[in-house]
Amino acid sequence: MELVKVGEKTYYIKNPTNIGIYKVDDTNVYLIDSGNDKDSGKKILKIVEEQGWKVKGIVNTHSNADHIGGNKVIQDRTNCTILASDIEKSFTEFPILESSFLYGGYPFKDIKNKFLLAKESIVTPIENNLPDGLEYFSLKGHFFDMIGIKTSDNVYFLADSLFSEETIRKYHLFFIYDVKEFLNTLDYLKTLSGNLYIPSHCEATNDISSLIELNRNKINEIIDKIYNVCKNEMTFEEILKYIFDEYNLIMNVNQYVLIGSTIKSYLSYLVDENKLSYEFKDNRMYYKINT
Repeated sequence: MELVKVGEKTYYIKNPTNIGIYKVDDTNVYLIDSGNDKDSGKKILKIVEEQGWKVKGIVNTHSNADHIGGNKVIQDRTNCTILASDIEKSFTEFPILESSFLYGGYPFKDIKNKFLLAKESIVTPIENNLPDGLEYFSLKGHFFDMIGIKTSDNVYFLADSLFSEETIRKYHLFFIYDVKEFLNTLDYLKTLSGNLYIPSHCEATNDISSLIELNRNKINEIIDKIYNVCKNEMTFEEILKYIFDEYNLIMNVNQYVLIGSTIKSYLSYLVDENKLSYEFKDNRMYYKINT
């Protein structure tokens, strides 16, 4: 982990999930997300304390485990406030909701791992509780009520609204809850005018235009692949296998629930856009092109 100063009051820690830091005064800081587990939380806390700072609060952009995993250990040690928005607050307080939602039922033990199930923490609604110098804005699509954070230094923390070129070229698929809202968020990102943008899983940059288009193009590519394969009637499991085979991906339990949920979201998008329809035959659900 490396601490980087990017404004008068704004810092971030380079990490697999980038962590924002905002100084509200000479001593107290707010974190933006907390990493993927208690070890990340401990490392973040060590970096903060080495600077002579105290964690006054954590702002969670959303409730995925890699963004709230350090919440509990940091809150237990500092008694800090944790802020989250709407549905994300509930998922952060009751993390079992994430693995249950992703699986679509009670999660068996292999799904209850640190990548899909964080530790619970005590959460305060973000509305009217952010310190001066921080603003939040909606970034729906990746998850239910994901937000981004703008600091007084005109630095934008963009959560998981954008994925890196490396991730896209290697894995092709990234988790999406609502495809239409994700595309709307990409349009919104084009309107921002910041000094620096810090997506959670990308390098900090002062220009996100090419990254926006890369994400949009990949989403449209996947939409087309799913649509075209449904020229023949296909079940969800058949579509999921096709996509994994098409991109030479290897299935495991985490990928099954994360990408499986994402493929269902693409199917919902195509059905709602009247491009696909569905029917039941022999107690199986089939998707097909809407004619």
